[in-house]
Parts: sequence; structure tokens; C-alpha cells
Amino acid sequence: MSAGQRIGAGGRAMAGAVAVVAIWWLLADTVLSNVGAASADGGGSIPDPARVVSTAIEDGFSFYAPNVSLTLREAFIGYVGGNLIAIGLAAAVMVVRQLEGVVSQLAVISYCIPIVAIGPILRILIDPPQSGEVAGTAVFLAGLLVFFTTVVGALLGLKAADKATLELVAAYGGSRWQQLTKVRIIAAIPSVLTALKVAAPSAFLGAVLGEYLGGVDVGVGPALINAQQTLQIPRTWGLALVAGLVSLAGYLIVALIGRFAAPWAAGTKELR
Repeated sequence: MSAGQRIGAGGRAMAGAVAVVAIWWLLADTVLSNVGAASADGGGSIPDPARVVSTAIEDGFSFYAPNVSLTLREAFIGYVGGNLIAIGLAAAVMVVRQLEGVVSQLAVISYCIPIVAIGPILRILIDPPQSGEVAGTAVFLAGLLVFFTTVVGALLGLKAADKATLELVAAYGGSRWQQLTKVRIIAAIPSVLTALKVAAPSAFLGAVLGEYLGGVDVGVGPALINAQQTLQIPRTWGLALVAGLVSLAGYLIVALIGRFAAPWAAGTKELR
């Protein structure tokens, strides 16, 4: 992608963000001004962007830092663990083909299982953390939500290896393990990088959901619950906005790391 194309893409993204904020502001002050329950300060349930931003500034670093940092820690641990397990199982499938059915079924189950169904079970199995400590439930759900995406991406990438090259390795007496380490892993890098980018926001979402279920008192999840219960509507929207921005930042950071770690993979589509 040329510099002009990057600037054009960035401009379109900025224009889209401005349009979304403008529509939100217009609807909040007109059509949706009295929709839903009233907030604690007398406003409606759809505050305009100015109120959301001003409330976030008033809450300040002392409110957001401990909550967001703890949820980020939980999301990071779950992200790393879930992705390592997913990539490891996908690689094992390439060596032991009989595992493919089992791994695929595990991936589908992890994607389809309802969070509300396993929440009570997780609360029984995993002890609630002390105040300010990482919640095991949040870590587990963060890992669970990234597992399917990374398994599918890794399997697709590993299977996309050039058949002629694989046959050449086999012709020289190479095993499936050697095909994996010398050919398949390199071929899978673009797909794995894409899966890791998509998994980053999912990990943060899983951590927030885990905090909802895990009986914790610090984190984005409990902060959202408290803001909802006390009808602090602008704070609720501010927390949701910050969560979205953190998820977007995670996506962009992984994309940037992938671009520097494997620039040839990031440019694969452009070369075709």
C-alpha cells in the first residue's frame, strides 16, 4: 500500500468516526433525548458525547487506571494462554491427522457454548480473587473467546502450504514434523497474524464478561455494574467507550507487531 493509499484510508476512517459522533450527538439531543430511564443527574439514558467525555475527565486517571489495568492484565494472560493452546493444537493436527476432528469439535464448542451457562460453573470451580487480584474466571473466558478464531486461522494457514514443497520434503525422507517446521509454519504466518489481530478485542471482551461473573470488585466489569446500578449513565457510556478504545488499541498493536515481525506476510495480499 502506497503512502497516498494509507492517507486515503486514514482519512476515510477519520471521516467515518466523525460521522458516527455527529449522528450520536444529533440523536441524543433530539429523537433519543428522553428514551429509557433517567440518569442520576436528571438526564436521559442516551447522553451526548460532550457529557460522556466530560464525565470521563471528571472521573479521571484515578478511576480508570486501576479498573482498566486489571482487566488488561486478565485479558493479556487469557490472550497469551488461549492462543498458545490454539496454535499448539493446530500444529499437532498437522503431525497427527487423527486429532483434527477432536480439535475442530473443541473449537466449535468453545465458540458456541453460552457464557451464561458456564458462568455459575466457573464461579464454583474457580475461587474468587482478593481485591485487586487477577480473576481466574476473567482469564479463562478471555482465553476461551480467542481459542476458536486462532485455531481456525492457524489450521487454514498450515494447510495452505505449497503442496509441491511439501512433496519435496517428503521425497527427501522428511517427516510430517519436518514439513511442519520447515514449510507449514512459514506458510501459516499471514493467517495466524490475522487471527491474532481479531482475537485481541475478543480477549478484552472475555475478561470483562468474566468480571461480571467472577465476583470481583475491581475492573471494567464491576465498574460498569456499579455505574448501571447507581444510574450513572454518562459514566456507563464512558466505560463502554474506553473499553471499545482499548479493544481497538489491542487490535492495532498486534497488527503493528505483525507488520514489523513479518513485513513480507503483511504485504502478501498486496503482492498478489
